[in-house]
Amino acid sequence: MSCPNCISGDVLKGEPTGSIRSDYQGAYFAPGPGGDEQPSKRTVLIFTDAFGLALKNCKIMADEFAKKLECDVWIPDYFNGKPLFPHDALTLPDRAHVKPSIWEWIRFVSIALTRIPNFISNRPATVDKRLESFIGLIREKKKYEKIGAVGYCFGGSTCVRMGSTDLVDSVVIAHPGRFTMDQVKAIKVPTAWVCAEDDMFFPDTLRNQAEAVFKAREGKDNFVEYEFKEYKGTAHGFASRPNLDLPEIKAAYEGAFSQTVEWFKKTLVV
Repeated sequence: MSCPNCISGDVLKGEPTGSIRSDYQGAYFAPGPGGDEQPSKRTVLIFTDAFGLALKNCKIMADEFAKKLECDVWIPDYFNGKPLFPHDALTLPDRAHVKPSIWEWIRFVSIALTRIPNFISNRPATVDKRLESFIGLIREKKKYEKIGAVGYCFGGSTCVRMGSTDLVDSVVIAHPGRFTMDQVKAIKVPTAWVCAEDDMFFPDTLRNQAEAVFKAREGKDNFVEYEFKEYKGTAHGFASRPNLDLPEIKAAYEGAFSQTVEWFKKTLVV
């Protein structure tokens, strides 16, 4: 996390209807049509941005995903109650090509300095171990046959790493944070990419490299389904922290949401 865009965005209207489950490591649970007593055969995990569960956007989205996909949706607390940034640090959203001002940089740095312990305690390796534990728990208790994961920003980078494991069966990566091309090459599950037009973390050069990795597999034994979609007029964070008062951002947010729903309908068949 190295830019004010990490903490830009807006809060979605409405209130969550799911629940925080202490018996599942503090994860948020949005049940499918069968409720808690009849878990669905597939489930989707949401890997949050830097604000974690404190920002209600992810929970509202989980509730809506549960309805659209007709399956259980979970948001694991992979920050262990200590997200990278506090939810009240959220700033106004930027459209594409609107750069942070010097004052926004100063504010970002001042907040980031106070959160250094959170960055240390939420290193990728630590987060991945927490996810391994959580996924093991829901597999044991809920008996899911297929697990998908959609990640936003920090969560997008997490999806890149999870895509090389046997923990998930399909991923959606939305405007991801930092990752390496070796990590992309290791992905072995169907992968959809939700791309902003203007994203300093995932610029066109990096996106083209990532797409080339998947394209080079076509016709080979290691081929996996993939897609890349760019949403015009958008900046980093639009798919999880949109300003719905801006028509082009509202359309992009809804498009990214629909892309995710359709991807999991196609790749999490049980």
